Amino acid sequence: MTPLEFLLTPIYIFLLHLFFKWKRKKLPDDTLKKYHRQAFWIKIIASILFVIYYTYLTGGDTRSLYYTEGYNFYQHLLSNHENWKYVFLKGTEYDPNLVFRHGNEGYFFQEGNFMVIRLTALLSFITFGKFVLINLIFGCFALSGIWKLFIFFYNQRPHLHKAFAISILFFPSVVFWSSGLLKDSLCMGALGWLTYALWQIFKRKNIVKNSILLFLSVYMLSVVKVYILLAYAPLLLLFFFLKRLQKIRFSFFKYLISIIIFVSIIFIFSRVYNSLESELDSYAIDNLASSISSLNETIHNISASKGAESNFNLGAEFDGTFTGLLKISPFALTATFFRPFIWETGKISQLMAAVESLILIFFTLTIILKAGPFRLIKYILSDPLIFFCMSFAITFGLFVGASTLNFGTLVRYKIPCLPFYTIALFLIHNKIKSIAAEKKLTFQAQVPPPSLSLA
Repeated sequence: MTPLEFLLTPIYIFLLHLFFKWKRKKLPDDTLKKYHRQAFWIKIIASILFVIYYTYLTGGDTRSLYYTEGYNFYQHLLSNHENWKYVFLKGTEYDPNLVFRHGNEGYFFQEGNFMVIRLTALLSFITFGKFVLINLIFGCFALSGIWKLFIFFYNQRPHLHKAFAISILFFPSVVFWSSGLLKDSLCMGALGWLTYALWQIFKRKNIVKNSILLFLSVYMLSVVKVYILLAYAPLLLLFFFLKRLQKIRFSFFKYLISIIIFVSIIFIFSRVYNSLESELDSYAIDNLASSISSLNETIHNISASKGAESNFNLGAEFDGTFTGLLKISPFALTATFFRPFIWETGKISQLMAAVESLILIFFTLTIILKAGPFRLIKYILSDPLIFFCMSFAITFGLFVGASTLNFGTLVRYKIPCLPFYTIALFLIHNKIKSIAAEKKLTFQAQVPPPSLSLA
């Protein structure tokens, strides 16, 4: 950090504090204000730790690509006004002669990378191009969306505010990997705003404003990581429709309409999926098979190479078919939610994920043992909120776990589904407790009080 950064960082933190404090005053109750204040300061601390991590422990894309090329782009914007045209063009049209570091040209072909570079350049005008300040803004944008996601769940089940806060606001991996100059920060922010905006539209509140927010969120996700959008949006829409259907009294019509809506949503998004298949890269079905097969074949050959300590074997052979993908799904889901195991960690970032994974293992086993497999399925299918959270977590976790055979990458890629998986577990746990409490009250009501006999 330069002396100027040391001087500016507390000033910018104070300005961000004033902005979030102003937003906090509009919150309706003290519980929300408490979580909002805590989440802000945790995010600020996480952003500083993020800067330290990427400055002194590892370079990664944050330093070598996003910041380096973003700051370089900023310098070109200052030196020649004609370069402003590249702000509005695609990365494929960016002049390769303007690239700072030879070898980075290929990264500009991916619009997700160029979006981060473009935003870094634009933010440099209000941050003097300082690395710490840009990371703080990226982190606070992510927090703004994550907070909206928390508000969405809080309004569904207010009494579970602690569970939602743990799952969304204070989940270590989610907090850390969305606190700086990464695509993940943009995705988490956009995911939260998309959820909140669509929810408000369904409630018919501020239609114009929320339609704009929805459009911007969809645009951001479609550019940065479109596969998140395609995995999330249909299930979110299905949840809203299922919520509406709960008001219908007749079970036959309820189930019939549910099936029609489900099939319609899947059909619409399958058409969208096919039209965007070239943008999905290794997450497209056609490419996913070859991608996973290639990784499984080469993982054994690179075990002795530099950096291979972060690679891992899925534990099952993939034959390159969709049926084969279903067969390896238990191994892929295990990788997403429960790996790396403690003995597989070799870096600080992986140790944090390993501790989380260990906690999730115990929590998951506790839920399964308390509910039993059949009642567990019943709870998931009978509650739209549990079904929404668990279906997205499993769908997203399956594809990420199957196609990401490097722990360093996996700990970042999986953060969109971690809050939803944890929330689903908390919701099931709450349902188990509620049913047990009801049974206890029923039993107490049925048992007659002991008779008093007079000697």
